[in-house]
Formats: sequence, C-alpha cells, structure tokens
Amino acid sequence: MAGMLPRLIFASTLLLIASIKSSTASRMARPGCRETCGNLTIPYPFGIGPGCYHGPGFDVSCESNRTFMHNSSSRMEIYNISLLGGQARVSTLIASKCYYNGSITNGWASTTTAELFTISSKANKLTAVGCNTLAFLGGYNKNEYRAGAGCFSMCLDKQSVDHSGQCSGMGCCQTSIAPNLSSFNTTFDERYNNSEVLDFNPCSYAFVAEQDWFKFEASYLEDNKLTEKYKDGVPSVLDWVVGRESCDEAVKNMSSYACISMNSQCIESPNATGYLCNCSNGFAGNPYLADGCQDINECQIRDQYMCHGICSNTIGGYNCSCPSGTYSIDPKRQTCSPIAASERAKLTKMFIGISSCIILLLICIFALLIECHKRKLTREKKIFFQQNGGLLLYDRIRSKQVDTVRIFTTEELEHATNNFDSSMEVGRGGYGTVYKGVLKDNRVVAIKRSKIMNTVQKDDFVQEMIILSQINHRNVVRLLGCCLEVEVPMLVYEFIPNGTLFDLMHGRCRRPSISLDTRLRIAQESAEALAYLHSAASPPIVHGDVKSPNILLGDNYIAKVTDFGASRMLPKDEIQFLTTVQGTLGYLDPEYLQERQLTEKSDVYSFGVVLLELITRKTAIYSDSTDEKKSLSSSFLLALKENKLQSILDRNILGVRIELLQEVAELAKCCLNMKGEERPLMTEVSEKLRSIRRTWREQLIEHASEEIECLPESSLNHHPSSTGRHGSLMALDLEIGR
Repeated sequence: MAGMLPRLIFASTLLLIASIKSSTASRMARPGCRETCGNLTIPYPFGIGPGCYHGPGFDVSCESNRTFMHNSSSRMEIYNISLLGGQARVSTLIASKCYYNGSITNGWASTTTAELFTISSKANKLTAVGCNTLAFLGGYNKNEYRAGAGCFSMCLDKQSVDHSGQCSGMGCCQTSIAPNLSSFNTTFDERYNNSEVLDFNPCSYAFVAEQDWFKFEASYLEDNKLTEKYKDGVPSVLDWVVGRESCDEAVKNMSSYACISMNSQCIESPNATGYLCNCSNGFAGNPYLADGCQDINECQIRDQYMCHGICSNTIGGYNCSCPSGTYSIDPKRQTCSPIAASERAKLTKMFIGISSCIILLLICIFALLIECHKRKLTREKKIFFQQNGGLLLYDRIRSKQVDTVRIFTTEELEHATNNFDSSMEVGRGGYGTVYKGVLKDNRVVAIKRSKIMNTVQKDDFVQEMIILSQINHRNVVRLLGCCLEVEVPMLVYEFIPNGTLFDLMHGRCRRPSISLDTRLRIAQESAEALAYLHSAASPPIVHGDVKSPNILLGDNYIAKVTDFGASRMLPKDEIQFLTTVQGTLGYLDPEYLQERQLTEKSDVYSFGVVLLELITRKTAIYSDSTDEKKSLSSSFLLALKENKLQSILDRNILGVRIELLQEVAELAKCCLNMKGEERPLMTEVSEKLRSIRRTWREQLIEHASEEIECLPESSLNHHPSSTGRHGSLMALDLEIGR
C-alpha cells in the first residue's frame, strides 16, 4: 500500500494525456479532403475527388448536398456509411407494371454494384405490391453464377387486401434474396395482370429494400401513389469490403493493406467475402487512416465498462479502484467488496498521514507564494516611488518648499474609491479617469488615474507638483497630493460637486436657461484663473488644453479650471517646442498646430472658443440642420464678417442690448486671431470681461429704476407674487443678485 500514491499520480497523468488526445480526435476523411456532404459524413476509404478514396467503387460525388455513388449502373444516392461491419445504405429503383386500356406498360429495374460491393441478403428483402402480381428477381454474383427469387401477391377485390400493414401476400408480399449478388433485375410475369382489379389497382410494383423498412398501406395500390411517395427510390443495404483476400493474405501485401492505423486490426467481413479494418479494443475512430483510431475514455461511459468504483483512464484501457479505502476491487466483476476491519484501520491511518502531509505541504507553498507576492509588490512600489521622484519630493517637503501636498499610499486611495469601483467614476478623458473618493477623515476628493506615463523626467514631474501645489487661486482646482507607488502617478484634487461647464451648457443635465450675467461671470472667473497661471505663477504655466469640459463648477457655479495633464511650465520669454500636439479638436490653436510652438497665446485662442460656447450655446464642433459637422470658431467669424451675428447667438440672450453682445463677440474675435502675437494677453481678456460685466450690471440697475418710476402708485401696493411689471422687477433683482 506504500506505493499507492505514486500509482495514483501515474494514473492521473495517463488520464490527462488521454483526455488531451481524445479532444483532438482525427478526422474521418483523408487530410485535405472534404469530410461531409450535407449532413452525411463520408469516411475514408470513401471519398470525394481524386486521391481522397481507396479505390474503384469508393469514389462518391456531392451534388446539392446529396451524395451519390460512382461505378454503378443506376444513380444510387448514399444515405449512410458504416465502417463497423462494412455496410452502406443507398437508394435503388422501383420496377412497375401498369395495365391501361388493354395494354401493359412494363418498367423493369436493374442495379449493378462496384467490384467490392454486394447486395446484402441479410439486410434486404424483395418486396412486391399489387394484386395478381408475380415479381421476379434475377441476379448474378461475382463468379457470374445466376440466382433468382420470386414473390406472388394475390387479392380478388379491395376488401380482400390486408390492412394490417404487413406484407402477408394479400396486396403485398416479401421474400429473401440470394447472398453475394453484385447485380440484379426486377421484372414481372406477363401471365398476370391487373385487368380484373383495374378499378382500384391498375399498377404493380417490385423493389429490393431494407428489411423491416417498408410498411404496407392499402392506398399504395392506387395509381402512382407508391412511386410518387418514393420517387427517389427506396433504401437498400450494400455490403462492402476493402479487399477480397483474407486477412492473412492481405497482411503479406503491405502495399495494398488498408488497416494502416497504429491501433487498428484486420477482421474477416461477416457479410461478404473479403476483409475489413477495425480499431483495437480501447480505441475508436477510422481504422483506415494513419492516426484514425483514438483512445476511448472509458470513465465517461463507465456503466458500459462495469466500473462502479473510482475510474481512471489509461491508453487503450482503464483502471477501476474503490473509494474511501473501505472496499476492495473484484478484478473479474469490476465491483467493490468490504475490506476487513484491521486492514481498513491500517488504510485509514495511512490515508490520514498522507493527506496531512499533502495539506501541510500545500499550506507551506501557499504561504510562500503569498509572501513572495507581497515582497514583489513592495519592491515594485519602491521602484515606482523612486522613478516618479518620490525621494526628491520628500526632500522638498522636509525643506518646507512644499507644505500643502501630501503623499498618499495606494491602499489609502483604493479604500477611498472602493478599489476604484466604476460606480465612483465622475469623468473619463484622453489622459485617464477621475474618481470620487472619500478619505478616512471624511474629506471628499477627486482622484485622477492616468492611462499612460508622461514623457517628462522625474525632476520635471516633481517640479510640476511643487508649482501646482503653490497655486492658490479661488478659480483653480487645488492639488491636495499624489500617489507615487504606481507606474503612473495618481493626483488627488479637491472635489468640485456641480460637474463641468460642458455639462451645464450641452450635457444631458443642461439647464434650460442660463442668465447672461452667470455666463459672463463664469467667463470672467475662468479668464482670471488663466491670467493667474500666465502671469502670477513662477515660472508661468501654459494650461495647454483649455475647453469647457476642463472648467468645473463649484458651489454657486463658481468656475474652477482643472486638468493640467497637457500643461507646460515656461521660463520667462521662452517658447515651448513640442514634437507631439496635445489638445482637443475644435479648441486647438492653428498656429500651435502648424509650428508646434506652445505659448500663453495658445490658451487665449482656446479660451476664445469657450467664450463662443457661452454666448452661442453650441459645441466647439457642432452639427447644423443638415447634420454637417462645422467648426464653431469658423462659423462665428463668418457670421461676424457677414453682419449676421444674431443668427449664431443663443436665442435665450438675444433679449439684451445687442451692443453688449457685440462687445463680447469682438473680444472673442480678438482671441481667435490666426496670429498669436496679435491676440490679447489673458490679463487683458480678464479685464475686458470684468468691464463688460460691470456695464451689464449697471444697465440692469438702470433698467430696474426706470421700471419703478413708470409704475403707478397703486400697482406698488400689489402682492409680491403679482405678475406683470412688478414680476419683471423681481426678476431683474434676481438677475443682479446672481
């Protein structure tokens, strides 16, 4: 019993090999040959086309998904081919004799098979259908010996026909045929005709068909009922062999020997003179192909192989053992019998000991793998931390150059985002995904997880972190920290709750009406943030991707510029040359696209497109009524040139004085100048927007005062909820208060 474990391991290995081998079972046709025709599988030695069949008679054709035999006197359709026993089910013709108007129409039928085929005498019967009918079968075997058979059916009238479905001789008869026939003719005795039963049986029929296939019906006696139903013929069985010699003779001539599979054997045909091939015990498949016989997995059909214990497959066989160690196998009967108590106790102790050792070994292996995995993760985190400039950032933090940035661990951010669950996503863009997270101190933050590593060096990344951490402007999203323990650093920002300017203007949750003052305020605050980056930051920062999706809206819709993934730090009076253009189509500076020069004026152009979005409420690339894609900046400049400004503006703000909107449009036109040097500075844009907004508020207050002076005294006593002019006055107050 000490050798039980190695034997079980060996048996399991054999089972695995057998399962793999059985899953790649060989085809039934020769390699490179067609295997099926319609729903029929055509196994070698049969085949379609040259080189695909064994020899004459095995050549078949496929026509309209139907298979036909060559080398036969009649057109035989093949219904089925069996390698086991060497038989093929084919169609044969029906002979008929009809009596019309005193004359007899006689249609005989003949069948001739190929060299290695014979008509099966065991599987077929000669059948005759009709009254006063005597049918003959005359045939020849391969030695040209003639053999015959006859069948007589008699019925005097329609009532005497057998209605039980049997061929009892009353309307239908059957008889056996001689063995080893290679050809036959089916004819009728001219002395018998249907003249006396012409009213219900003008025709007689005869055919050779598969035994037990034909079920007689009295309606077949009527004119053409039988031939109409079986117009393609009736099924008959042919016996075939792969060679006429015996197995001993066939083995001597290896050049023509057909049993070429490694696990095949030669057998004498049980139905005809000659030999066939079979797969050896434990194998199944096509014995006529080199790798045709594959191992059978007996354990999958254990009832057939009488294994009622634990079955393990082997190549060409199987092993059957008993479960739990409480039974022993009977080799003859393949059944389990109880083991003696002392032997059972010994086996139980051995099983417990071996199982304990295996379990202990597995526990040690798992513990070792877990420890190795932890060390690998720690090592990777340390490498990423160093590659991303973590040590340099720590030095800056200790030297108090950075006191607002915190370095987060991977575990902290995974806990904050529920392991970066998709339900925590608040935005997805070209640079990565932004998640909403809740830190352990209940602070709500936004975590940006980038897709790819930026090409800047680690010193540049640390310097950028330091610059962003020092930005302290109410209209710039504040950087809270970063995580350097991953391949691509993750950034942690303050969370802005009200989405983006794009969502407000164009998204699914867009507001139906946005006041002009709100739009001007968002534009002014965004311009002030960009002006701060260009002039107050040291060195100056070019945002590089100014667009409405990168302007967040905080409480009371305060604008917050975000997403510095494409930003660049520019020392004073220097230009940043880039080999790869970054940004968003519709917002990109044409000069930047052409010359690859990123300057503060690139942000000015992009802001001009945002300003157009605010006054037109169209996206940077929009579709008109013809579904044609258009550039907002190009459409705006064309409308301005043709004095059709009002045609492109948002209808919700056309009620205000057009002079004010004309000023905003002129400012946008300056920002969209094709030459960067002729565009205004961001500080000038910010100041101009502040002036326009101040003018708009003064006009609102002046308009409200005029409304009050024009109201009758009695109307001032109306309830505050009144409509009309008093309601308009309240709306103006609200507009000023925004």
